[in-house]
Amino acid sequence: MTGIQEWFSNFCDLFYKCFIKEDRYKLLVSGVGVTIKVSLLAVVIGIMIGILIAMCNLSKRKLPKVIGGIYTDVIRGTPSVTQLMIIYFVVFANVNLNKWIIAAIAFGINSGAYVSEIIRGGILSVDHGQTEAGRSLGLNAFQTMTRIVIPQAVKNIFPALCNEFIVLIKETAIVGYVGLMDIQKAGDFIKSATFKAFMPLIGTAVIYYVLIKILTLVLRRVEISLRKSDVR
Repeated sequence: MTGIQEWFSNFCDLFYKCFIKEDRYKLLVSGVGVTIKVSLLAVVIGIMIGILIAMCNLSKRKLPKVIGGIYTDVIRGTPSVTQLMIIYFVVFANVNLNKWIIAAIAFGINSGAYVSEIIRGGILSVDHGQTEAGRSLGLNAFQTMTRIVIPQAVKNIFPALCNEFIVLIKETAIVGYVGLMDIQKAGDFIKSATFKAFMPLIGTAVIYYVLIKILTLVLRRVEISLRKSDVR
């Protein structure tokens, strides 16, 4: 029992030094807020850009297809950390905006390329007969897309969109490159202050896991509600 007691005593001492002493836990709490703010705004921006680029890629006109293709190719072909630094240090270098908003824009632009392909694939997965049925009922192309095709596509692409949002939350761990104190940066700060790596890293991993687990459960509930009308 002596060995277990000693281990437990050392664990408590390490926990105190890393999280309780000098209120270091507040850094992680603040980091959670930054991560959530950046992720939520990035999701909104990513969906808006994704819908627009998906429509460009599905367009029969050459110019929109070229624009959509170039955007998707460039964003998916370059690292997200590089995009973040270009947008922060170059594009918005002289713009007076909060750091977290700029970071959210960068992640939204990055996510938009992947969301656009998810949306495009979902729309193409809907049987073409659905479009023909809508047109035969007197609906125009826009009405057919918004009232018939997209509602069916949403159910098909929802799991993939959920996965993209989860990946997005984890990708925000690089916002420390532009000086934002998110969860990962807070953990790094505690590690540097205490010269202890294990506890801060495990702490940040647990926080990310809990956040993503909560999001997964919420999105699973939404998916179940969307699938209620399915007959299988």
